[in-house]
Amino acid sequence: MNNVDSRPSWDEYFMEMLEVVKTRSTCIRRHVGAIIVKDHKIISTGYNGAPKGLAHCTKDTCVRLKYNIKSGERHELCRATHAEQNAIISAATMGVSVEGADIYITDSPCILCSKMLINAGIKRIIYKGSYPDEFSLELLNEAGIEVIKYDTEG
Repeated sequence: MNNVDSRPSWDEYFMEMLEVVKTRSTCIRRHVGAIIVKDHKIISTGYNGAPKGLAHCTKDTCVRLKYNIKSGERHELCRATHAEQNAIISAATMGVSVEGADIYITDSPCILCSKMLINAGIKRIIYKGSYPDEFSLELLNEAGIEVIKYDTEG
């Protein structure tokens, strides 16, 4: 029996891996994972959570929860580093360029991550869920980055 036809597409393959990556998240509000891929090879992963050595997010340490900050607003008031940021940082600490790579993300990027992805040279963004930040998508479009909302139905 030839199982080649039943293999997942590359996008399906990496999107399914995101489900495992995001389980490492320490955020209490949203679990996000990111995988940076070049030539169908994973070069970095990241998930959202507090910086190294700092206390994880809890109901007592979450500034966003304390001040009832809505999703998509006041990104600077967050204990966590975003998944995309951690994936870029992880690649940088290993001396690996992400220029020309694709990034798979559980949610569309916020404006801060979009600016980082543009400057890092990411060429294609594939995401599942939408994050409430329309300006980020405008900047990505202006930068000529291909942005794809992954269709889980097909």
